[in-house]
Amino acid sequence: MSVPLWLQQRLHAAGGSVPFRTYMEWALHDPEHGAYGAGRLRIGRAGDFVTAPALGPEFAALLAPQLAQWLQQLDTARTLSLVETGPGEGQLAAQLAQALVAGWPQLAARTELVLVEPNAGMAARQRERLQHCPLPVRWSSFRQLADAPLAGVVVAHEVLDALAVERIVSDGSAWRRQRVTLDEGRLRLEPGDPLEPEAVARLQPLGLATPGAQRPAGWCSELHPGLEPWLAACGAALGQGRLLVIDYALEAWRYYAPSRCDGTLMAYREQRASGDPLLEPGAWDLTAHLCIDSLVAAAAASGWQLLGQRRQGEALLALGLAQRLHGLQQSSGHGVDLADLLARREALLRLVDPTALGDFRWLAFQRSTSEGEIPAASQFLQDPDPTEAG
Repeated sequence: MSVPLWLQQRLHAAGGSVPFRTYMEWALHDPEHGAYGAGRLRIGRAGDFVTAPALGPEFAALLAPQLAQWLQQLDTARTLSLVETGPGEGQLAAQLAQALVAGWPQLAARTELVLVEPNAGMAARQRERLQHCPLPVRWSSFRQLADAPLAGVVVAHEVLDALAVERIVSDGSAWRRQRVTLDEGRLRLEPGDPLEPEAVARLQPLGLATPGAQRPAGWCSELHPGLEPWLAACGAALGQGRLLVIDYALEAWRYYAPSRCDGTLMAYREQRASGDPLLEPGAWDLTAHLCIDSLVAAAAASGWQLLGQRRQGEALLALGLAQRLHGLQQSSGHGVDLADLLARREALLRLVDPTALGDFRWLAFQRSTSEGEIPAASQFLQDPDPTEAG
């Protein structure tokens, strides 16, 4: 497959080869040629891939009580901010705004919606969707927000998996940084220079100090150097409040298991998945799971305190998913459109399917509290009452 001219020119200017992280950043976020930067990717049932908000308003309806609880816990007379980073098509932002206005009108009256979207192509579609948003809405960046830090809640839903990753590959005895090379008009992946000793030392907590016999030559995985800068920037923008990360994530022992010999990196386009990250650069989504250990460590280094984590299925059950399913069942036969009920039921079940969206991880953080201060409760971290669904 031919390499687009813009990428050929970039690679020639870089000497014919760049670290994989640089390639991924170009392919996703270049403002003219990147899949997100140019607004080329579409999210939804008829788009390139589906996210929970694209299934309907059920996800936002379940998430809204948690966000409302956190906003109400903020002891401030200032305007409150509901911040979504990487808002995609703007579906979740629109659904959450509607849910807050309907369920917590007094809270909504002092809450603004702030969207942090670095890609102009995506922001244009978000503005179109949110032109009649019931909350005041503005677009900004973490850097701009840091000038007057907010009080509120930041939602990062399927965002951090789009940060450019560094890929490392074993040569049998040492780790090397993977590179993308232009070779006779074609792209190929190849091992680069060995990691420096200080870089190798940072792998030890992940169980990757040396490749060893279990990770022979060719064994490959991802590191996440973009997490700490992102979390630091987010923390500078939020003076008081919470951060909720919702994404595919694995513990280090699972992420870097010897049997996972090619990491988690995947490409998506038009509801198709591929393990080849070099397909049509700038036309495919590239995504890698998060490593929970790396995320928690980067958060702590950036001044965040972990409140807790759960799988999405567990979190949504704690937020009342069983009651919503029961309510749909009770509604059948009472003049409610059956097709609509079935679609809503299907959406709820997909959200907790352990083989798909139900295995997402929810991780909640707050800015570090004073020593000895007990964080306020988080509804999604509580165990659901099994009697309430009946």
